[in-house]
Amino acid sequence: MSKNSQRSSIPTSHTLWSPSDTVKDAAESLGIFNLNEEAAKNLAMDIEYRIHEILDQASKFMRHGKRRTLHTSDIDRALKVLNLEPLYGYDVSRPLVFKEALVGAGQNLYYVDDDEVDFEKLINEPLPKVPRFSTFTAHWLAIEGVQPAIPQNPSPNDIKNILPINRGSMENMFSLINDEVKEDTNEEFTSTGPSVSSNISNQKQGLEVKPLVKHVLSRELQLYFDKIVEVLLNQEETKEAELLRNSALQSVRADPGLHQLVPYFIQFISETITKNLKNISLLSTMLELIYSLLMNESLFLEPYVHAIIPCILTLLLAKKIGNVDDELQKQQQLALRELSASLLERVIEDFGSSYSTLKPRITRTLLRAFVSVNNTTPGTQYGALLGLRGLGSEVIRIVVLGNVINWSSTFLEKLQQEDQVFLIDTLIETLRVLTKEGKLVKDMKTENGIDNERLKQRVGDLIADRIQACDDAQDIYWGIFFGEV
Repeated sequence: MSKNSQRSSIPTSHTLWSPSDTVKDAAESLGIFNLNEEAAKNLAMDIEYRIHEILDQASKFMRHGKRRTLHTSDIDRALKVLNLEPLYGYDVSRPLVFKEALVGAGQNLYYVDDDEVDFEKLINEPLPKVPRFSTFTAHWLAIEGVQPAIPQNPSPNDIKNILPINRGSMENMFSLINDEVKEDTNEEFTSTGPSVSSNISNQKQGLEVKPLVKHVLSRELQLYFDKIVEVLLNQEETKEAELLRNSALQSVRADPGLHQLVPYFIQFISETITKNLKNISLLSTMLELIYSLLMNESLFLEPYVHAIIPCILTLLLAKKIGNVDDELQKQQQLALRELSASLLERVIEDFGSSYSTLKPRITRTLLRAFVSVNNTTPGTQYGALLGLRGLGSEVIRIVVLGNVINWSSTFLEKLQQEDQVFLIDTLIETLRVLTKEGKLVKDMKTENGIDNERLKQRVGDLIADRIQACDDAQDIYWGIFFGEV
C-alpha cells in the first residue's frame, strides 16, 4: 500500500487535537489499543472544548488583573472556578533551573536541577511540632433574625456600643462617605466606610477592622452624586426647585458615565422610601429617579433588578401612604400607586426574559396581597389589582378570577359603599383586559345575552350587578368565560 493511500485512510481531523495521533497515543499509553475512530474524534473535540473553556476563564482573570500576559496563576484560578482538580507539580513561585545532560550521540536531555539535601543535617534537626487535630463546633448565629445570648455571640451591650453603620444598618451611609474623603489633592478616593472609634473589645486590643470591599469613585462622581441627592431631597414648591429636580432627573436619564453610581442611587432610593412613606412628593421623586435609571440606555441594570423591585412593590402595596384623611393626599397616593404599577410592568417587560423567575415571584407577591383580607386596606387592594392588570390576561384569568369570589365575600362586602364602588370599578377595569378575547367569543355566538346566574356564580352578586351596568358588559362577560363551554 502506498503512502498516499495510507494518508487517505486516516480520517480528517475536526479539531486541532488529532484523533489519529494525540488521542490514540494517549489511549495506547493507558493500554487501549483498539480505540474506535468515532470515539477518538469525539474525545479530541471534547478536549479542545475543555481547554478553550479553561483558557477563556483564565483570560478573564488576566483582564481583571489589567495584564496582557497570561500567568500560570490565572490557569490555577480558572481551574478552581470550573471546579476542576488543580495541577500538581513545581511551585511556580520559585524559578526553575534547567540543566542539560547527554543521553546519546547528539541527544540532549533537559531536566530541573533538584536541591541537594544534607542527610546528616536533616537527621539532626529537631522534629516539628505535631499539628493539632481539626475540631468543629456548631452554634446558632441567629434565629429568625435574633442572636441568642450564648458565649459564641457578642453580648447585647457590645452590640449597642457599635454604631449602626458598623453593625449592618445603612443609616447615614451617604453622609459618612464624605467623612472618608482624603484631605489631600488626589483625584480619587476610596469609600471604605467610616473609621469610627468605639469601645468594643477589638479596638481595645489595638485591632483595626477594615471592610472587605473597596469601591473607588472619582471626586467628580462623588460631587455629582451629592448634588443629585441634594436637589432631589429638596421638596420646596418653588419654580426654581422644580426646574432643578427636572434637570437632575434628565441628567440621570441621559448621562452615559454613571455606571459606578448605580448601587449608590438604588441604596439612596431604598432608604428614602423606607423612611418617608408619609411624604408623597418625595416618594414620587424616587419613582421618577427609578424611571430615569431605567431609561438610561448606557446603564446595565440587570444585576440590580432584585433591589429595584422591592422599592416599587413597597409603594404599590403599602398599607398607608401619606395622610389618608386628607382627600387631596388620598388622590395623590392613588396616582403614586398607578405610577408604581407602570414601572413594575416596565421592569417585567425589560428584564423578564433575563430572569425566568421574576414574573412568577412578583405574581405570588401580588396574589398574597390580593387574598390577604385581614389587616389590609383598600389602597393595598387597589395596588394589587393594578399590578396584576399589568401582568397580562393569563394572570388575570388564573389569579384574579380564581380568587374573586372569596375576595368579594370576605373583604369587599365589609367595606363602606364608597370604597366598595371604587374597588369594584378597579376590578372591572382589570377584567377589561380580557375583552379582546371576549369579542372573539361573542362574534362566534348566535346569542349575545348574559347569563346572570352564571356570572354571579363566578364573580359574586356585587360585581356581577356592576358589570351588567357597563356598556361593554357582553365583552367583559365573554372575556371572563373565554375557553369555557
